[in-house]
Amino acid sequence: MKKQLITVLAIIMVSALFITGAALATNQEKLSVGTTGNAAQNANATAEPSARAVDGGKKNIVIIGTGGTIAGTGTPGKVMGYKPGVLDVEAIIEGVQGIDALANITGEQMLSIASDDITAEDWLALAKRINELSQSAAIDGFVITHGTDTLEETAYFLTLTVKTDKPIVLVGAARPKTALSADGPLNLYQAVAVAASDDAAGKGVLAVFAGEIFTAREVSKTSTFKTACFGSGDLGSIGYVFDDQVFFHQQSIKPHTTQTPFDISALEHLAKVGIAYFHADADVNMLEYMINNNDGLVIACAGNGGYSSAWIEKTTQTLDIPIVRSSRIANGIVMEDPDVAPTISANNLNPQKARILLQLALSETKDINEIAKYFEEY
Repeated sequence: MKKQLITVLAIIMVSALFITGAALATNQEKLSVGTTGNAAQNANATAEPSARAVDGGKKNIVIIGTGGTIAGTGTPGKVMGYKPGVLDVEAIIEGVQGIDALANITGEQMLSIASDDITAEDWLALAKRINELSQSAAIDGFVITHGTDTLEETAYFLTLTVKTDKPIVLVGAARPKTALSADGPLNLYQAVAVAASDDAAGKGVLAVFAGEIFTAREVSKTSTFKTACFGSGDLGSIGYVFDDQVFFHQQSIKPHTTQTPFDISALEHLAKVGIAYFHADADVNMLEYMINNNDGLVIACAGNGGYSSAWIEKTTQTLDIPIVRSSRIANGIVMEDPDVAPTISANNLNPQKARILLQLALSETKDINEIAKYFEEY
């Protein structure tokens, strides 16, 4: 009888080990994400098994690397004189103590560049890749490591074009990994904490920097050297992160992600839109050149959308392309002005974000009145 009992217990233990192993293998297969070196290759990436352990009690977060200062290296201890985009996403993740305790992490490298070199084609590839990966029930959210110079532009493009309510968080660093007090590891840790938070779902694309959470529409770079180098002007951040604790206090009412009409699934290029910077005694010939060589134009105006009488004369005569009036000023709103019709007000979008919205609007319509509605809504 004793021998029979031992035999039965042995069979039960072997069966349990087999079932557990099969379940872990299944979970690992679900979490696999491809790793490629550039955006073009990434569009056709095949899944590769992740080397990271799977914990079924944690969220599954994909970190997509694009380069930037957060992936930069240089002279040990120095802040300047580094090369951005040197480290791949796995090397960045491995340098963040405790990040695996926040979520099941997988990494994918799409780009390895300074964000000044990012193109519209890169934006399209990134948005399409997120749309593809977000279809998987095994993925709960995304973090994108990015250079700070154009992070706000990528964030706004994504919040208008990705079609998922899953959290998407952009993050970067003001100092390279090799600098004293490098800020990238903590920023990335907190970005993953936000992406793994239930409260982040449905809030559109976010940016996390120096313990603050910003919406993609409102965030902008505010300093060339401070580690707290992002802000949202008059409107402020929407929350905070302390260690792994996430606190949301408000959210944007502007439509985003699944609420926008912009379908980029078949787009390979965006409309050509330039930005003309107005200043005292600005040459009207420069404005004319910009009008003649673009599908649309944004003017970075003085004050509340103002510019000289010579520029007013030129813009009021222009009916061939839409012209959007933004402002050089960091805060406030540009109002509609009948004296400069048929130009379009950018509302409170800065010039670089107004350009993105105009590019996407032109993929839907060439009608100036319809484009103006996009600027009222988004």
